[in-house]
Amino acid sequence: MKTTINILLGILILVIVGFASGALYTIDETQQVVITQFGEPIGRPITKAGLYFKVPLIRQANYFEKRLLQWDGNPNQIPTKDKRYIWVDTMARWRIVDALKFMQSVTNEVGAHARLDDIVDSATRDHITNHNLVEVVRNSNRLIELQAMAGEDEIKAADEALETILVGRDAITRGILRQAQETVPQYGIELVDLRIKRINYVTEVRDKVYERMISERKRAAEKYRSEGQGKKREIEGQVGKELKEIRSEAYKIAEELKGKADAEATDIYADAYNKDPEFYAFLKTLDTYRNTINADTTVIFSPESEYLQYFNATQ
Repeated sequence: MKTTINILLGILILVIVGFASGALYTIDETQQVVITQFGEPIGRPITKAGLYFKVPLIRQANYFEKRLLQWDGNPNQIPTKDKRYIWVDTMARWRIVDALKFMQSVTNEVGAHARLDDIVDSATRDHITNHNLVEVVRNSNRLIELQAMAGEDEIKAADEALETILVGRDAITRGILRQAQETVPQYGIELVDLRIKRINYVTEVRDKVYERMISERKRAAEKYRSEGQGKKREIEGQVGKELKEIRSEAYKIAEELKGKADAEATDIYADAYNKDPEFYAFLKTLDTYRNTINADTTVIFSPESEYLQYFNATQ
């Protein structure tokens, strides 16, 4: 029993000494190691997790990540094909697939980020400068389709919003990724994914865009006001037309009633005249006297005048 304990104690001491001297080292599932001797790589990278032995002091274990790593580039000012200057901010995910080549070419992650800056920025510039701004901003023609469905083809929020998309932002992003993927393998790197994180106008262009958007909104508002005024005049014209029709119909009915009343009065007068013509003639003559002779009138008639027949009749 005592011998067994001594053996185990000896092994433990050897392990401790091995770790302390650097002869033993471990690799977990997230790491890979390249062994160097006096700075020169020895053998292939070790990618399998476990406990390993190396010559202490002379050889060194260089650890590298096996997991996905993040690259976040700096915004770059790039002109589009239609001469719009914009800031483009990109990001990517990458990993080390060949630790030996990686260490020999870029040394570490800092060097890898510097190379990715050049590669991704170059690919981004190539694709952005070959496409119009609207292609970089939008992915589809959904806005045009929605406007067509709403019947608002003449109302545009901005000139770019109505341009037809032939490529789109996603396709441009995939193109940048493919171009960058062709270059990075020489550094032992695999570029897994790339995205355009943010796009913005430079200050001078942004101010002009805002001014144009305000102008477009004012134009749209003026169009609505003009349509409203036209609708108002249409309604007023319709009201005027209906009012004239009502007045015309009322005048027609009034004239018909007047004509009917005059006809009835004439019938009454005629009936009265037919019942006693002489009395009717007498009344009408008296009305004539009343309307033609007053205190200020001087009239000279012959005694035989028919106008004075009723005066003569009273004598």
